[in-house]
Amino acid sequence: MTSKITYLGNLRTSSIHLQSGSEIISDAPIDNNGKGEAFSPTDTVANALGSCMFTVMGIKAQDLNVDLSNSTAEITKVMAADPRRISEIHVVFNFSVVTDTKSKTILERTAMTCPVYYSLHSDIKKVITFNWK
Repeated sequence: MTSKITYLGNLRTSSIHLQSGSEIISDAPIDNNGKGEAFSPTDTVANALGSCMFTVMGIKAQDLNVDLSNSTAEITKVMAADPRRISEIHVVFNFSVVTDTKSKTILERTAMTCPVYYSLHSDIKKVITFNWK
C-alpha cells in the first residue's frame, strides 16, 4: 500500500503516506459544494504534474551540476463540464539559475518525460512554459 485515505466528513479527506507518515488534507472546491480550504483532488492532480516535472529535472540537474534550488512553478488547472474533469493544466517554470543552452534543452526534455505527464489522459491539454534567467 502507498497511502490510506480517511473521509473526515464535510467533503474533506485525510491522506496518509504510509512510508513517511506525511498527511495531505483535501477539500472540495467552492464551485463544487466545498469550502475550498485545502487542495481539491483535482488541484492535487494538477500540482502533481509540476512536482513530478521538477523531480525528474532535479535528478538530471544533479548529473549536470546545475542547482535548481529556489526555482518555482506556477500551476493553473482548467476544469471542463459534462463531464466535470480537468481539461487543461498550465505549468510555468521560473528558474533561479543561469545555465548553458545545452543544459536547458536537456532539462526541458527531461521534464516532458515525467511519469505523471505520461499518466495523464491525452485529452488533458498540457501547456508547459520554461522561463530561464
